[in-house]
Amino acid sequence: MPEHVIIIHRWTDRYADYAAYIDHGAHRVSYVTTERAVRSLPTDLAAGVALVDSTENLAAVRAEVDGLVARSGPPTRIVALQETDLDLAAELRAAHGLPGTHPADLEPLRDKLVMARRLHAAGLPAPATEPAPDRAAIAEFAARHGWPVLVKPRRGTASAAITRLDDAAQLAAYRLPEGTDMIVQPWQPHQVLHVDGVYTGSCLGAWRASRYLNTCLEFTSGSALGSVEIDHEATLEAVGALTLATAEALFTGASVFHLELFRDELGGLSVLEMAARPGGAEVPFVWREVHGIDLMAAAFSHQTGLPDTSGAAVDDPSQVAGWLLVPPSSATPSRVRAVSSHLGNGPYAEALPAVGALVTGGGYEHAGARFRFRGHSTAEVEAAVRRTARTARLDTTALDPEAPARIVVVGCGTPAYRTYSLDAVAARAEAALVQPAPADWQLPYVEGRHRTADTTDPAATAAAVASLLAGHPGPAGVLTWDETLLRTTAGAAARLGLPHMGPDAVDRCRDKLTTRRILGAAGVPSAGFRHVRTPAEALDAAEALGYPVVVKPRALAGSIGVTLAADPRELAAAFDQAAGSAFPGITGLDGVIVEEYLTGPEISVDCAVQGGRAVVANVARKRLGFAPHFEEVGHLVAPWRHETWADAVERVVTEAHAALGIRTGLTHTELRLTPTGPRVVEVNGRLGGDFIPLLGALATGVDLVAAACDIALGRTPGLTPTRDRCAEVTFVYPPHDGQVRSLDLSAAEAVPGVERAVALAAPGTELLLPPRGIVPRLAALLVTGDTPEECAAASARAAHAVRADVTPLVTAAG
Repeated sequence: MPEHVIIIHRWTDRYADYAAYIDHGAHRVSYVTTERAVRSLPTDLAAGVALVDSTENLAAVRAEVDGLVARSGPPTRIVALQETDLDLAAELRAAHGLPGTHPADLEPLRDKLVMARRLHAAGLPAPATEPAPDRAAIAEFAARHGWPVLVKPRRGTASAAITRLDDAAQLAAYRLPEGTDMIVQPWQPHQVLHVDGVYTGSCLGAWRASRYLNTCLEFTSGSALGSVEIDHEATLEAVGALTLATAEALFTGASVFHLELFRDELGGLSVLEMAARPGGAEVPFVWREVHGIDLMAAAFSHQTGLPDTSGAAVDDPSQVAGWLLVPPSSATPSRVRAVSSHLGNGPYAEALPAVGALVTGGGYEHAGARFRFRGHSTAEVEAAVRRTARTARLDTTALDPEAPARIVVVGCGTPAYRTYSLDAVAARAEAALVQPAPADWQLPYVEGRHRTADTTDPAATAAAVASLLAGHPGPAGVLTWDETLLRTTAGAAARLGLPHMGPDAVDRCRDKLTTRRILGAAGVPSAGFRHVRTPAEALDAAEALGYPVVVKPRALAGSIGVTLAADPRELAAAFDQAAGSAFPGITGLDGVIVEEYLTGPEISVDCAVQGGRAVVANVARKRLGFAPHFEEVGHLVAPWRHETWADAVERVVTEAHAALGIRTGLTHTELRLTPTGPRVVEVNGRLGGDFIPLLGALATGVDLVAAACDIALGRTPGLTPTRDRCAEVTFVYPPHDGQVRSLDLSAAEAVPGVERAVALAAPGTELLLPPRGIVPRLAALLVTGDTPEECAAASARAAHAVRADVTPLVTAAG
């Protein structure tokens, strides 16, 4: 029985239900997948999850497999269910000495030249097939077999890179793909059938034959692709015989299969090709939903040695299934302008890309609009498929890389804190905005490009973003710098196919308990912790960790509810504070965290992350105040590469991002520089707040907001510093709880070294000092200088020059 199963997975839709196929509690199950596909996996049950930019990046997959082996032990089985991943899985099995299909077993099913030769040797009808290394070989083949000919990769799938050449003139203009072995075959003007099912190793298990309503090659040229199952008994008898003979010629053991046949005008059959995996497009879905058999489960059982329960026949042979793929109206990549539902008028199910979504192609899953059909006869289902094909449209706008880019910002914050951010977005692209209220101070930046929506609602947020992108011909992206909106923005980006940190990664960062557990399991230096729900549990945790301890909520922001407790009396108050704290827009999670107190200076590190590679772009030294609480009263950006801790910080931050599965985005990580080295406090999946990105631009010339825009657009951000100065922000607080009557920053702004003085509290604002209030600041003073000492002196002079009139408040706390 399996003990450690490693699964290579690339689908974003739920083609395979691994949690149903294998008990993740009884066995260690690890995944190598992509950020886009990981959300379809049971990651909460997995022994490990490793993300790569593509499962076709063989070096990256091998490296991640090695990492999973180091963490969870040698694999006992390796699984890959998608055809393009079969070769690597076979190679990995051979390298690890594992049972299952090895490269030699797979060769006649992946190499179309070897396949043809094997079929011919078995006396089975199949097209003439020869290598096509150059035009001369193609011309010589055509001279013997006639025009037209098909030129295709020896190893390929989904009709990719297949070209029909009708004559010598077309051959003269044709360029063979570099680095790809090609073959040539005669063009067959016959009907194409596909047969899907299970080969037991000696006979056919459950199987069904279908007829394409056009061809896969035509689909790649922009035509809809339909399929309907065949109910003609004589045809099925002949198909069954040829299918069994083909399986016996090509397979070395049990396997799910997808076979394609030619059927000529007289009913004669010949083999086009066979694959050792479930059929693509909607085949796995209609088998599961119409026939009651999960072909993916059967394939999984063959690769793991678990029992195959697929059965010898479908539940109800009288049920006929069909499907339809409708390609986009323009070449990919393109963006969806409009798509209509056809449920209730033919298909029983459909999968439609969202308006505003990016259609990239790359396999049938992402090729367009998908429809599934069922009925009692071939004629009935074919009529429904053709009726839908005539009316279904997927209207798209082809992307023009030269057109202006557009960035949709979800939630914008206040002008005091975020004007500089919107400035940077507008300098990089057309700025657009989604927020609950109508655009106000943002209007000069966004003009008519704004929508109102409930930004706590993922569907409403995605729809609003989509409406701003549908029809836009240029590159586009979406981002937020608001912690409370990060989850909904990530969901919108995922729905629209835009670069962004994945929703699962956002959740792993948001929930500080999950963050601690993941970092601990990965060996990333962090803090000792306990998850507690009662004061008694908190007391036990503090005793185990040792005083002082930090007590914090699981999922808030702005250091709200975070308190240092030095003894049991302070612990009780800290627990009540953490358990009762709230932050607007963030739902609290169960329980409270009691953590080991990390001594040493605290810093924040901003990273640009693309393709899973985290690059440190900015480091700020944090100023804390209002002990025992952790109010951030200022930040300093200063040269840091020379520091003794620099290399260790980069290493720890990189390891933290890898452990948390962060593949894309601009992140903000907080660390303590303890006597034993840097240790992670938390990782945030967004731009830093408190003017930190602006400090970075002032000190180094690296614009973090511009970098976030570039990442959202799929571009490489510029992260090379152009200067090496210091920049600091100091926040001015009232001397006591009170109501602001007036605030004058003119004298402060005139102090040499002050870049800007920003009012943060308007007259009439009530401010409550920590822990009662949320960031109760009067003003922000931003200064620059050549040294930290110059910044500190300018900050002190500017703070002294602030003139504020704050009327004391009488509060319950006195």
